[in-house]
Amino acid sequence: MNDKLIMENYLLLLKSTMEVYVHGTLESSNASVRNLLKCGLDETVLHQANTYDEITNCGWYTISNVKQATIKQCLCKIKSEN
Repeated sequence: MNDKLIMENYLLLLKSTMEVYVHGTLESSNASVRNLLKCGLDETVLHQANTYDEITNCGWYTISNVKQATIKQCLCKIKSEN
C-alpha cells in the first residue's frame, strides 16, 4: 500500500467519522453529550483539513476551476428540464 492510497483512505474514514459526529451531536439528549460530540467533530474536521492539505500539497488531488460558460450551460440545461 502506498502513501497516496493510505492518505485517501484516511480522508474517507475522516469524512465518515464526521457524519457520525454530526448526527450524534444533533440527536444528543443533553448538553454534556452534545458538547463531547461537538469536540470530537471539531477535532475530526481539523484532521480532515490537514489531511486534505497534505494530499493536495503532494499533488495527489488537484482542483480545477470550472469555467463560467460551463456553469451557465449546466444551469440552462437544468432549467430546460424543469
